[in-house]
Amino acid sequence: MKAVIFDFDGTLADTLPNCFVAFQTVFKKFDDKDLTVDEIKEMFGPSETGIIRENLLNDKKEEAIELYYEEYLENHNRLVESNNEIIEMIRFLKEKRIKVGIVTGKARRSLDISLKALQMDGLFEAIITGDDVVHPKPHPEGVLKALSFLEVESDKSIFVGDSDADIEAGLHANVLTAGVNWLSNGQTVEFSISPDYMFGHVNDLITYIEKGVQSEL
Repeated sequence: MKAVIFDFDGTLADTLPNCFVAFQTVFKKFDDKDLTVDEIKEMFGPSETGIIRENLLNDKKEEAIELYYEEYLENHNRLVESNNEIIEMIRFLKEKRIKVGIVTGKARRSLDISLKALQMDGLFEAIITGDDVVHPKPHPEGVLKALSFLEVESDKSIFVGDSDADIEAGLHANVLTAGVNWLSNGQTVEFSISPDYMFGHVNDLITYIEKGVQSEL
């Protein structure tokens, strides 16, 4: 294993509650619409800016986008807790000389807010956001771009995520896939597309990597 590529929301950080609140604020203010969490999840795919541009009825889309980021930043420390186990896992991978990357549907702006707030900035060799692709997950474009940046072959890589779209994107990119439900607010409890591996705890990924390292000795 030469590279581990992660989804972000619900995989590396428990940021989904913050996303939901920000979206609910935006759609209530501009469309007078009370969205449920499930209704917001159904919009997932494009970045936050894409979601607002595609689904908001009000013409003031740019103003709505700015409000989203204001809400996301303002509520981040209140709604999103730092996870030391996740950070230690990433450091473990780097110590094993395994490259780490992110492929997320988030926009670069919100991802940067989260990485800085959670003290995770500077840990990743490749970051592909929703702003960097034409086709969002489940299309494999983002994963393939990350592999290119990391200069790692697909058969030596694994994509780790919390949604069916993550697993499908990994399968289409011909990498190994791992479904995770190690955070409280992951998107998927039961995957309809079977990943190669299921990790219920951060330590499960560490154990998987350690077994691979030992088999090479």
